[in-house]
Amino acid sequence: MWLSEQWQDYEILDTTDGEKLERWGDYILVRPDPQVIWQTGHTHPGWKQKNAHYHRSKKGGGEWEFIDLPKEWQISYRLCTHKQLSFHLKPFSFKHTGLFPEQAVNWEEMVRRIEDALAGGRREIRILNLFAYTGGATLACASAGASVCHVDASKGMVTWAKENAVLSGLQEAPIRWLVDDCGKFVAREIRRGNRYDGILLDPPSYGRGPKGEIWKLEDSIYPFLQSVVQLLSDRPIFLFLNSYTTGLAPGVLTCLLKNALYEKSYRSGDFSVVAGEVGLPVANRDLILPCGACGRVFFD
Repeated sequence: MWLSEQWQDYEILDTTDGEKLERWGDYILVRPDPQVIWQTGHTHPGWKQKNAHYHRSKKGGGEWEFIDLPKEWQISYRLCTHKQLSFHLKPFSFKHTGLFPEQAVNWEEMVRRIEDALAGGRREIRILNLFAYTGGATLACASAGASVCHVDASKGMVTWAKENAVLSGLQEAPIRWLVDDCGKFVAREIRRGNRYDGILLDPPSYGRGPKGEIWKLEDSIYPFLQSVVQLLSDRPIFLFLNSYTTGLAPGVLTCLLKNALYEKSYRSGDFSVVAGEVGLPVANRDLILPCGACGRVFFD
């Protein structure tokens, strides 16, 4: 399992009975987590000191209970390069805060790969971040010296990502901010002949497009991946695929990635695929909380 364990401004304090107790900077939140199927009691004092609690409804969805939480605050993360990324946080629908801390372990790997490629004489590294959300991976890659194309269908998320870039001192970095449907964008880029040295996909498990189009990961991801691999450059360095869908285990991600690359005429010796779970340590009980899966492709 790949662990995001270098956070100073974030930690999981405890887990029990379908919920996790988290510290986000100076504030403590309680949020539901379907992976937490154990019941170990609420002995950690943070359960009584929470600043907000997201209560899941039995009918689906849920709502926040705010006790003492500002409308917005920020936290930071220091990369292995000692460059600091900063993020605006705010509670919004379906329990989210605007950041997935477990992804830091992927940011670190991308940064290392980009810096190694630039040190090896590459003059430019072009990165494509699809379903880019509030920009954690975008900012990490830009901080390492890559130019990044950041694509998300939500105008609000792209605006939020731009704010995070300013907070992180990356407002002048070579980042293209695009509000677009990822599928339509990829199809246009193929026609234009644009190519990228690194690609990150962080697709939702389920979603609807502006015209009612349905995205269901299990049904949509492979044909989408077949298109995405056509955007790889002649000298790619990586391709990352994240999944928060329970049925898509690391082994499934491995098969998806290998088959899509074989179709593009890559041979098994041209690349390597590693897949695994990503997780976060639980401070109070010496546990690791699984937080999804990731497939990583590295090119030789």
